[in-house]
Amino acid sequence: MITEFILAAVLAIAITHLIDYRILKTYYFNKRTWDLNISCGPTDGGGINADIVQRDVPRFVLVESIYSLPFKDKQFKNTVCSHTMEHVNDPDRFYQELKRVSENVVVIIPPLWDFAALLCFPEHRWQFLSIGTCHTNSLPRKVPLPYSAFQRRFGQRVK
Repeated sequence: MITEFILAAVLAIAITHLIDYRILKTYYFNKRTWDLNISCGPTDGGGINADIVQRDVPRFVLVESIYSLPFKDKQFKNTVCSHTMEHVNDPDRFYQELKRVSENVVVIIPPLWDFAALLCFPEHRWQFLSIGTCHTNSLPRKVPLPYSAFQRRFGQRVK
């Protein structure tokens, strides 16, 4: 009985994360060509791709600080920031910088039902209080994850 429960829980965690991070992320990302894909990882958004780590994608710009982007005010019409806000020290400050450089900012975040994201303590600092994954020109309310203070010393470092 306990083994079946654990197996069902692990399966639910895996499925919710697959839906969020693979299916919905791909769906929203592919809806248009993005003028700026910030924190791009290995993904080409069609316009400028930017990250704090060197990436092998077309039209790449290396960013030194997410809080001081090397772009002009309203330089971009449509910006996407996917699965990044939950990692940064100050999501509100980062979001304001994105609003400075872009007319429209789409933020894709792990929703409350993505249990794998909630359990990702080595990397995630914030849980956004939303059941949706895609947010246009808004940043949902958030709470710090209980292990975020500990994680700042030993976890992922974001400039």
